[in-house]
Formats: sequence, structure tokens, C-alpha cells
Amino acid sequence: MNPDSVFDFSSCKVLVVGASRAGIGSAIAASFKAGGADVTITGVEDEPAEADRDRYSYVQFDVTDNDAIADLAGRMDRLDVLVNCAAITSRGEEMDPAFFARVVDINLQGTFRVSSAFLDHLKKSKGSIINIASMYASFGSPMNPAYGASKAGVRQLTKSLAIAWAEFGIRVNCISPGFIITEQSAKSRTRPEHVEAVNLRTPMGRWGMPDDLAGPALFLASPAAAFMTGTCLSVDGGYSVA
Repeated sequence: MNPDSVFDFSSCKVLVVGASRAGIGSAIAASFKAGGADVTITGVEDEPAEADRDRYSYVQFDVTDNDAIADLAGRMDRLDVLVNCAAITSRGEEMDPAFFARVVDINLQGTFRVSSAFLDHLKKSKGSIINIASMYASFGSPMNPAYGASKAGVRQLTKSLAIAWAEFGIRVNCISPGFIITEQSAKSRTRPEHVEAVNLRTPMGRWGMPDDLAGPALFLASPAAAFMTGTCLSVDGGYSVA
């Protein structure tokens, strides 16, 4: 294997779902772009973050809208890598049954809807799906029960789709982030005692940055991971093993 070509994505079409704001999705999109890929990003906002407005093709897109999903799939003639990042959470609201259902609808069912819609594309390219789970797929969370349940579902869905679609040459893997500095974690980071507790528990002594997820995503989509499917990489600074 030529190490110079392993992370060359210049012939690839990549779709990153849920990358309209600064965070994990946008960092992953930027890394694929740097690797030469033709990258499309999606989000529910009218426009992506200002820094990304001229960098990618952007589609306003709701993962709960079956018609919108079908429309996007119909407009794309090729797809090599699908990254499912669309997710919501809201600390303190997730005990409400209606909000719980919405979180699961977006985070888990949305991942399945989009993956299924692009199955034919990925069959043709023998492509790769990368789902974003969470360390809360393994840990309980009294303030974010819907998020934790949905991400546990994403992790299990990854395993099931990996088995189901291996016959088509499609690899399905996921990444399990730990505590990452994003807009989504901003509310929890307003409590200094929480920030410090995470730092103390994490062997690497810090919160992660969105760019920390980019390398693992490139690896999972690359020929270097050609014999990997159904796996979930923990990217948490060692939090889950401490």
C-alpha cells in the first residue's frame, strides 16, 4: 500500500450530513476537502457557517423529511462516502416524552433513513458509511437520556448494517466521540466544575476538538481500513477507559 495515496480522496464524492455549524461535521468535511474530495454538506439552517459558504455544495436538509432525503438522493449521481453527523440534544429537556421521541427520530432514525436512501449509490461505488455515535452509547446520562439512547442505537445500527451490506462491498463503521468543544456542548461548558471534572477524568487532560475526529474519519473511509466494518472507534482522550 502506497502511504502517499492512502488518504487521497481526489476521485471521491463525499456527503456529510449535519455539517452546517462549526463542529464535528464541519471538521470532517474540511479534512475530506483537503484530501481532494468533492464534498457536499447539509444542515437545517438556511446557510452553513460563514467560513464554509464558498467551500462546499450546501443543501438545506432535514433528516426527518423522507421527501427531502429522496430528492437529494435523486440529484446525486455518485456517492463514495456518507458521514452521518446530524444530531440534537438538549440537557434537561430529554425526560419529556415528545422531545425524547424527536431526539431519537433525528439521531437514530435519521441515520437509518439517509443510509437507506443512498444504498444504491454506495453499492455502485462499494462505498463507506461513517456514523457518529457517542461515549454516551456506553455511559448513562441522567440529563441526556434520549441522546444516550439514540447514540446507543446508532452504534448497534452500525453493526447491523455492516453485516447486512457487506455483500455489496459497503463498509459501515462509527466513531464514538468523548467530550468535544462544539456549539452543542456550549451549555455544559458554562459550569467550570464540570469542565474541570472532565479534564481530571480524561487521561489526556483536556476536552477534544472537532479536528480530533477528522483523522479517524479519513482513516475509516480509506483503503487503510479496507478490512474494517462494524467497528466503533472511541475518540475520547481515554475517558472511557479511565
